[in-house]
Amino acid sequence: MISRFVIIFAMLALSAGNASLVPNKQSRPNIIWIYADDHASQAISAYDERFREIAPTPNIDRLAKEGAIFRNSYVANAICGPARACIMTGLHSHKNNVPNNGMPMDFSNPTFPGILRDSGYATALYGKWHLKVAPEGFEDWKIMKGQGRYFSQDYRVKTAKGEKEERIEGYSPDTVAKMTMDFLKANAGNGKPVMVMCQFKSPHGPWSPAIRNLDFLKDVEIPTPPTFYDDHEGRVAAGKANMTIFKTMREGFHLKGDPDSAHYDRLGPEQHKQAIDSLAYENRHLASGKLEGDDLKREKYQRYIHDYLRCVKANDENVGRILDYLEESGLAENTIVCYSSDQSFYLGEHGWYDKRFMYHQSFSTPLLVRWPGRINPGTQVNALVQNIDMAPTFLSIGGAKTPDTMQGVDLTPVLNGEKPADWRKSLYYHFYESEDPTHQVAKHEGVYDGRFKLIHFYEIGEWEFFDREIDPYELENRINDRSYLGTIAKMKTELKRLKAQYEVELP
Repeated sequence: MISRFVIIFAMLALSAGNASLVPNKQSRPNIIWIYADDHASQAISAYDERFREIAPTPNIDRLAKEGAIFRNSYVANAICGPARACIMTGLHSHKNNVPNNGMPMDFSNPTFPGILRDSGYATALYGKWHLKVAPEGFEDWKIMKGQGRYFSQDYRVKTAKGEKEERIEGYSPDTVAKMTMDFLKANAGNGKPVMVMCQFKSPHGPWSPAIRNLDFLKDVEIPTPPTFYDDHEGRVAAGKANMTIFKTMREGFHLKGDPDSAHYDRLGPEQHKQAIDSLAYENRHLASGKLEGDDLKREKYQRYIHDYLRCVKANDENVGRILDYLEESGLAENTIVCYSSDQSFYLGEHGWYDKRFMYHQSFSTPLLVRWPGRINPGTQVNALVQNIDMAPTFLSIGGAKTPDTMQGVDLTPVLNGEKPADWRKSLYYHFYESEDPTHQVAKHEGVYDGRFKLIHFYEIGEWEFFDREIDPYELENRINDRSYLGTIAKMKTELKRLKAQYEVELP
């Protein structure tokens, strides 16, 4: 009798220690990495009240309510392919060999999916990949060709002999969520933990909403952000950038004056008519040809932000589908769910759309994590974290060894809002893609300590310095402000220290 009691007590204690209701044969948690493309933090209502009443994201917010929201989450390089390589390898761009969108993934570096697979995880990747070569480290994958489409997507699909091409009907975020849930159904609960990367195309341009969401926000005027009319005075690189809503945003592509540019060409007749009728209504003011100046700029913004938020709505709906499935299947208690984006995005701030700069709206990225039994509901994490931290964090969670070469740090010590005394005090950033003729954002690197930001546009010989405590919108470059000379000198020293730490040779 005593022996039986001891055994039962030990099993209960082990179950409690793992914070899991799953049998002991799978003590390691499942991991679901939901990764959006260009999803601005400010378009998540858990982060920003601006859209809370207009375009809330209740399902993504649920992750914050039931887990943790990271308030100081940033990227190492605000561009799609490089950000994905940082996630996979835990390395800055100069080390993972993907500094720009033209470079393929370099699998000579260890990746967290490959290590987890070798340690016993069932691993899969579905959706947008954007790293050119076939993925490695996954038991199953289906990746969008190139940038992908919103409707009736063409996929590269892993096969026993290599890969094949397959067209999958439906709206892109819906199909990617379904693939994710199908993999969980086939693999989770079989004694082998699962790690699946669910990677949405949305809300990347050309912002084509699901047919069911075409009327969402219809005739609703979205307020412009406070920096919408920024003239970029005192910021040379910002003034040269070619990504303004007024001058750069093309009515034929970005604002979908051409229906085919919206990926509507693969819709059935009924849905195609719905889409075309919706476009005609939404574009009626632009099509009049009567708008100019600020009126035209504001109307372009309304067209852009409406469709962008409609695409966000589909992401949120599919996060809800995944969370509901986890609850219904009994997997929720032993599954970590993360939501993030390759970087944030400008939603009219500084008069822009797009990303690339170290300014806040693209340097930051959303990060929300739910881990039942391990993360206290409603946790606010204020520690400085970066996307290179995800690889070592997932390896730590999965009980696998982190390679010494990885430059990120394990986030598990800060998941409940506590910050160890030896936690990093600053972040390093580097953007490498000035050869891009479209956006014309100069190469730059910088350092950020949670208040002060120093940026060096080394190609054009310009420095910028911001005090975000008194200038959160980063409008006033204080590099020549004598009252900050000491702080600027310290930040330059810190930039030099970080470059030595991360072995950055150039510039």
